[in-house]
Amino acid sequence: MTILLEVCVDDPTGLAAAVEGGADRIELCAALDIGGLTPSPGLMTLASRAPVPVYAMIRPRAGAFVFDDAEEVAMVADIEAALTAGLAGVVIGASQNDGSLDVAMLARLKAVTGNAGVTLHRAFDLVPDMELALEQAIDLGFERILTSGGQKTAIEGADMIARLNDRAGARIRIMPGSGLRPANVENMLQLGVGEVHASCRRPFGASHDDRATAFGFQPETRFETDIDLVRQMRTRLDGWPGDKK
Repeated sequence: MTILLEVCVDDPTGLAAAVEGGADRIELCAALDIGGLTPSPGLMTLASRAPVPVYAMIRPRAGAFVFDDAEEVAMVADIEAALTAGLAGVVIGASQNDGSLDVAMLARLKAVTGNAGVTLHRAFDLVPDMELALEQAIDLGFERILTSGGQKTAIEGADMIARLNDRAGARIRIMPGSGLRPANVENMLQLGVGEVHASCRRPFGASHDDRATAFGFQPETRFETDIDLVRQMRTRLDGWPGDKK
């Protein structure tokens, strides 16, 4: 079985590195350092020219995923912008105050997507009942769920990911993400998943402009998508079920 590799990126350089390194699909974001926000229209337009499917993250701000009416209006407009740009799909999520999925809002957002692909993002990892949320996601018509199994990393949440994957069967795809690297991705493949999600980023080193850092325009250390890490992930996936040492 061919394992699909999705790489999340937040700038044009990362987009090019992910594609050249062998990603099968791109999750397009802004601000990956805070989990990813909605990318700019310009980045969406650029990404629409990529030779692989691109899904835009739709998240109007950092923080929890409980959104008000104004934020829903913004997300609807962002979905429309992504589809107008020619992207293959979007990545959405919304929570109620107790962390459960906001099924009503998700249904409204999903209706805007038409025939485009839709992934449920890691708002799923905050739900109090993952098996119930899985069934809700299936009923809503999502293609896949991006999840770390309710833990900070997918490796820590492996047992839950396995349970979700078994329960989902062919009804929806379970895509592990968070903390996956070439050295540990086989732990996910052993669960029988068909796709994985990774940032494939490395620290790029100290910021090159001290004044920009001092003014708060950039962090002291920045991260970039590393083409070698993407290639290594691609090699590990293509080798499965090869050498399992």
